[in-house]
Amino acid sequence: MKKSILDYTLRIRIPLVLFTAAAFCAATYFLSRPERDGIGYAPIQPIAFSHKLHAGTMKIDCKYCHTGAASSPTASLPAVSICMNCHTVARKNKPEIIKLTQYYEQGIALPWKRVHRIPDYAYFNHSVHVNRGIQCSNCHGDVEHMDVMTQVSEFTMGACLSCHRSAHENLKNIPGIKNGPENCATCHR
Repeated sequence: MKKSILDYTLRIRIPLVLFTAAAFCAATYFLSRPERDGIGYAPIQPIAFSHKLHAGTMKIDCKYCHTGAASSPTASLPAVSICMNCHTVARKNKPEIIKLTQYYEQGIALPWKRVHRIPDYAYFNHSVHVNRGIQCSNCHGDVEHMDVMTQVSEFTMGACLSCHRSAHENLKNIPGIKNGPENCATCHR
C-alpha cells in the first residue's frame, strides 16, 4: 500500500504541482509585463494638458516645450514660463490656465508627473537621437492624438537593442541611418 501511494505521488502529484507552479509563474510574468514596462501609464497631471490640442491641432513642435531635447541628454519637462509665453494672452479665463497662472505668479515650478522613465542605471541621450532625425513619435507614440499623455512603448534594454540593431529597417524615413552602438558602456555608465 505504501509503495502505491509513493508511486502515485512521484508520478502524478509532484509533476502536477511543478507544472501548476511553472504555469502560474509564466502567466504572471507575461500578464504583468505591461505594468512592469510602464505601457499604459498615464498619471493625472497637476494641470490638464492636451498634447492632442497643442502638438496635434496647433502643430507646436515638441522641442518648443521640451527645450532640452535637441541640446541635452534630457528632453526636460516644460517650465511654467514656457506655457505662459502663450497663455499670458491665450485662453486666460479657462480654469486650467488660471491654475497655471497661479503657479507662474507664485514662482512655483509645476509638479509634472513624469510619464516616460528609463531605469536609473541606464543612460539615454535625447539630443543624440533628435539630432540624427529620429522623430519623437518613434519612442513616444502618436502624441498628437493623445489628450492624456500615455506611455505606449516599453523602455527596456531589449527594446533599445532591437532599434539599435535594425535602425535602417525601423527608421526608413532617415536616409543613410546606421545601426546604433550595442556595447554595454553606451547605456550603462
